Amino acid sequence: MDNSQLKDPTKPYGPVKVGKLTVTIDPELCIGAATCLAIAPKAYALDADVKAIIIASADSESPEAILDAAKGCPTSAITIIDSSGKQIFPK
Repeated sequence: MDNSQLKDPTKPYGPVKVGKLTVTIDPELCIGAATCLAIAPKAYALDADVKAIIIASADSESPEAILDAAKGCPTSAITIIDSSGKQIFPK
């Protein structure tokens, strides 16, 4: 995957704004299980190191799917912050 396919080429793991949410992936926690891809394929992909990254089409994914993908991560590597700045996952 080239940088043009990333939501923010300078921050493949975030934090990046996706709609009203801010999404961050901790590459140290990510084990490449790809659960996030299965749940929200428009928001996440795996990079060459088999770590989840946030892709350019993320804005077309539903907020519910983005949150569900974070909840589905076996290592809780995805942090979601709402528009008020409150961390909604993990709690």
